[in-house]
Amino acid sequence: MHRVESYMAGAWHRPAVDGRALLDAATGQAVAELSPPAVDLAASVAYGRDVGGPALRELTFHQRATMLRNAGKVLLSEDIKEQLYDLSYCTGATRADSWIDIEGGAGVLMSYASKAWRELPNSTVAVDGAIESLSRDDSFSAVHILAARKGVEVQINAFNLPVWGMLEKLAPAFLAGVPSIVKPASVTAYLAEAAVRLIVESGLLPEGALQLVCASPLELAGLLDCLGGQDSIAFTGSAGTAAALRAHPAVTERAARLNIEADSLNAAVLAPAAVPGTAEFDIFVAEVVKEMTVKAGQTCTAIRRTLVPERHLDAAAEALAAALDGVVVGDPRDRDTQMGSLVGLAQRDEVAASVAALRGAAVPVVDSCDLSGVDPVAGAFMAPTLLQATDPRSETVHTTEAFGPVSTLVGYRDLDEAVELVVAGGGSLVASLYGADRDEIATLATGVASHHGRVLIVDENMASASTGHGSPLPPLVHGGPGRAGGGQEMGGMRGVFAHMQRTAVQGSPDMLTAVTGEYIGGSATREHKGHPFKLTFDDLEVGDSITTGSRAVTRADIAAFAESTGDKFYAHMDEEAAARSPIFNGLVAHGYLVLSFAAGLFVWPDEGPVLANYGIDRLRFAKPTYPGDEIHVVLTCKRKTQLDGRGYGEVAWDTRVVNQHGEVNAAYDVLTMVANAPGVNGAPEARSHD
Repeated sequence: MHRVESYMAGAWHRPAVDGRALLDAATGQAVAELSPPAVDLAASVAYGRDVGGPALRELTFHQRATMLRNAGKVLLSEDIKEQLYDLSYCTGATRADSWIDIEGGAGVLMSYASKAWRELPNSTVAVDGAIESLSRDDSFSAVHILAARKGVEVQINAFNLPVWGMLEKLAPAFLAGVPSIVKPASVTAYLAEAAVRLIVESGLLPEGALQLVCASPLELAGLLDCLGGQDSIAFTGSAGTAAALRAHPAVTERAARLNIEADSLNAAVLAPAAVPGTAEFDIFVAEVVKEMTVKAGQTCTAIRRTLVPERHLDAAAEALAAALDGVVVGDPRDRDTQMGSLVGLAQRDEVAASVAALRGAAVPVVDSCDLSGVDPVAGAFMAPTLLQATDPRSETVHTTEAFGPVSTLVGYRDLDEAVELVVAGGGSLVASLYGADRDEIATLATGVASHHGRVLIVDENMASASTGHGSPLPPLVHGGPGRAGGGQEMGGMRGVFAHMQRTAVQGSPDMLTAVTGEYIGGSATREHKGHPFKLTFDDLEVGDSITTGSRAVTRADIAAFAESTGDKFYAHMDEEAAARSPIFNGLVAHGYLVLSFAAGLFVWPDEGPVLANYGIDRLRFAKPTYPGDEIHVVLTCKRKTQLDGRGYGEVAWDTRVVNQHGEVNAAYDVLTMVANAPGVNGAPEARSHD
């Protein structure tokens, strides 16, 4: 039998002693054996800090992103993902369930890589927010930076999504430069081990950036004892364990950061106008059934409470019962199976106990199904169970989470009561609202938002594109307040920045430019004899600048621009109306005319390294431009971002349009693509024109 190993301090460690058998959830046969890890936990934490951390921090955000993307590609390669699918069946998951875990997990890596390339600089430090001027002459300024913390993140994961749950935590931590130590749930540790082994064997990640400790909860305390103020803990699991973590000295005394995703009684609400026969009613029924049966209801986002207007309760119960009757429950390896087993017999018993508690406040609508081709004694099978609350305000209904294929139908009288009942869950990861009446949906959404990390609004127009109630997405926050733990995972760059230290750095513009690698207004610039647009990406330096010649703006220019564009706003055309304006006090040039004239002043016309202008950021028209004003442009290289392997990089130019009085008329960043020197970063070698 395979004995689950841990990967720590750069090596795989096979336990030397026997442990407990991990069983196939559908057949009851032994799959693997879990024993205490034969490894020094303190040494592993030190290895992450001393080896993994420095290796990650040497890399730029873009280099880390490339590694994540390549790791995702490895997991998605046909032969490798099939290895994971074969093991995933042992957890009771169907192929469709496993797709969420395996390919969804790899997709998170690739999604984060893509976002990092688009939203982060090719640097090791990120600037957070605008520059704060602290003196009248701009000689003293401040900027907030985000820098990697010099610790490790310990992941404590749940059993239900052993691959996705690991990778959705790994991706933002890795991008932030923080190594991960993964502690998977015991019952599915063999699947997490397999995924980590495949990533390690690929050789794509720096040594020490990813470690795995397969241990029981008893050994976990030793790992937490090693953590301090630079470290963090990311936990997914029960509220009871979450409470123990909150009280651990690593958190209370040494200030390790703690992110928790705990219990969640998520709700789906059918709006009053979504009557039987509407598209939204049918979508609602289908989504509730889907969330009850995906992973046999063992997902943190599953719909536990199904809220329906009282007058539609019978119709909803009938429609849900009919749909559940068609669900095929059985061996997850059978392609016809729509719902497999729970993860194990202990979990089945736990869910059965929760259902028994719920039956004190609800009556069954559906609680049986046909099983064929499986052993219902050895396998952890359970029928999809739909209950109907006898008292919609019962505390039991709103506090008992049956972590399996169970949902409770709850009737409500009006929108205010619907909001009150949803909020009675004490805080959840997600609520979904179904309806086409905009006023109803707005009332529900604003009413429940305070108690949820995510709210999904579903109507017929977006249903085909929707990823569904139970799909946490990399760009969106995955977490919830109150009972749900108060934590937040993913959320795009929010998740990355949560792993970093935000620090206010004060100093002269020159020093802030040195720290951030980004031009700060007021810092020294370098004027070139030639035009900076003639420099390749590699020759160009932050601070390279040019001050252009001047151009007068005339009434004839304004009239011609209005005629050619059709923009005949009164402030450009009507002298008397413009004079009455409290903003302009007279005829003014179009803002876009000013930008066009500015481009004419600074653009180098000949073929050269500048390949394209692809946008403008942070545009502000600071002061009107009047007929007779003479404008010039101060153009400064603000930021360089190498785009790996493309032969060019992105250059942002700080652009200021200045009038004859030294006043800034417009300020913005011009974004260009600039070629590398020949033969650098994939750029073609220089060719002769002979």
